[in-house]
Amino acid sequence: MKDKKNDVIIIGAGVVGNAIARELSRYNIKVSVLEKELDVVCETSGRNSGVLHAGFNNKPGTLMAKFCVEGNIGFDKIAKELDIPFKRVGKLVTGFTKEDIQGLKELKERGEKNNVLGLEIISREEIKKLAPNVEGKAALYSKMTGILDPFIYTIALAENACENGVKFYLDREVLNIKRIDNYYEITTNKETFYSRWVINSAGLNSDKIARMVGIKDYTIHPCRGEYFILDKRAGSLLEIPAYPVPNKKEGGLGIHLTPSIHGNIFIGPSAQYIDENDNYSSTNDIMDMLINEGKKILPEIKKEHFIRNFSGIRPKLVDKEKGGYGDFVIEERNEIPNMINLIGIESPGLTSAVPIGKYVVEKIKEKESLKENKEFNPVRKSILKFSEQSEKKQEELIEKNPNYGEIVCRCETITKEEILQAINNPLGIDTVTGIKYRTRAMMGRCQGGYCQTRITELIMNEKNKDVKEIIYSRKYGNMFSGRVR
Repeated sequence: MKDKKNDVIIIGAGVVGNAIARELSRYNIKVSVLEKELDVVCETSGRNSGVLHAGFNNKPGTLMAKFCVEGNIGFDKIAKELDIPFKRVGKLVTGFTKEDIQGLKELKERGEKNNVLGLEIISREEIKKLAPNVEGKAALYSKMTGILDPFIYTIALAENACENGVKFYLDREVLNIKRIDNYYEITTNKETFYSRWVINSAGLNSDKIARMVGIKDYTIHPCRGEYFILDKRAGSLLEIPAYPVPNKKEGGLGIHLTPSIHGNIFIGPSAQYIDENDNYSSTNDIMDMLINEGKKILPEIKKEHFIRNFSGIRPKLVDKEKGGYGDFVIEERNEIPNMINLIGIESPGLTSAVPIGKYVVEKIKEKESLKENKEFNPVRKSILKFSEQSEKKQEELIEKNPNYGEIVCRCETITKEEILQAINNPLGIDTVTGIKYRTRAMMGRCQGGYCQTRITELIMNEKNKDVKEIIYSRKYGNMFSGRVR
């Protein structure tokens, strides 16, 4: 029991759980994170548009609105500390009808009540100055909206927490929680942990975790959103996110187009309530719909631009019949002391993660005297991207380390040295997608057709693994079962 005894255990290593872990690592307490997947970005945190929202979509007075605005304003500092790619590119919400124009006015009023900065309604002529290929009679322009890499952000929070003393236990699915004296006993698929505090940040499974301690008030309603990814060759068509006026009933922001921080364009997401919280399928009907809806805003889209599709699932607290949004639930109950449940943390959870982390720490401080960790270091360095360096710098890197001279992923110009650094990451993750998310290898036009087997070989060599032990992404997802000629 001694080795597994903690001050705080966080269940769930998504962006919010990792942000909480990083905030807690500022103090001299023992913190562990339990994650049922093999990496920290297998579910909702990595499957989204990668947008830093401004906060005008959220109901005034809600935690959603408060944390979204706080997260947006403070993000420049976080991005600098964690060395993650981020740009404030702005955002357009476009309207075509009289009803749409009224909707834009309502969004602006709501945003101003939430203290969102830099909102204005602009004409078609002004839309064309910002985004020549985007259609609309008028638009709400938000200058504070930004774009980021959700994979790298989630990973960076975890790595910085880890570097500051937080222990991460992957492939630990929580099966049961019991209160014993002043401790919680948390049983996982591998071993049992003990902790004075439990933070339930389990996302799509947060209602299940809450029920383990007798809280039956909440039900997560999985809502799947499907996306298309366009090749970088189409990237010049759109440099600013373009959204329609949202449908209040659907509980999403509508089919929108978002330039990624790396030069691709996302189309989506759809909004479809499903029965399973792990069904990441893509469907033909939705894919066709995405193309048609995307062309309304950006008519220049062509079929040859499409290189991949994917889906994400929102952990919604409202069902299909009610629609719309429920507020974030972040609570501790008197009858279940020292357990904080975070339930229904959907969009804008990515933007809100750090303020949520600080809020959870303040709730713990109401009952605990936390001693500052004077060795806490907020700075984390990313893997250096060879392709973004000057020609002179590239020559210097190759001279010092020949691994920089070997290109493994041709589409994204990722070197062997970048792959090796990713394989030897602080969290010890060695899945194929783990390397993909940390380097962008396999995210280009060929989607791994050239580099996937080379990355597999490097993992085998670095980790001394047999080919049959190589996992693509999830548990039991072995890539190979034998050899072929």
